[in-house]
Amino acid sequence: MSKPLQVPYAATLHVKDTCLCLHAQRAARALARRFDDALRPFELTSGQFSLLMSLNRPEPPTIGSVAGLLAMDRTTLTANLKPLERRGLLTVAIDPKDRRNRRLALTPAGMSVLARALPVWTSTHAEVEAGLPQGGDALRAGLLALA
Repeated sequence: MSKPLQVPYAATLHVKDTCLCLHAQRAARALARRFDDALRPFELTSGQFSLLMSLNRPEPPTIGSVAGLLAMDRTTLTANLKPLERRGLLTVAIDPKDRRNRRLALTPAGMSVLARALPVWTSTHAEVEAGLPQGGDALRAGLLALA
């Protein structure tokens, strides 16, 4: 009978201390909680705020272009659109130029929520950046390099 494989506890500590993925996940969760708390008065999560903000364009974007911007697959994006659509914050319409595509647009109610939430996002974001070395520029550059 062979001896079961073992992973030394020192390896666990090394991963805990050095794993970029783990640190990025922890930071992302902490940031999401902070922005979720700030955006709660608007009945938005940080993800919903980002989704609505991604629709604030001169022309209604396609589901595919929004999915690419948010680094989501189309199925996940579609699921995330539904509660916002039910609230009347956005519309999903067939693209008149290509009936296979769907175009997303903010409604007046969606624009209103976004306009009221933006100052709260701005102040929360400034608070977060103020606590980071170089005001967040180094972190942003690193994250962009990874993306």
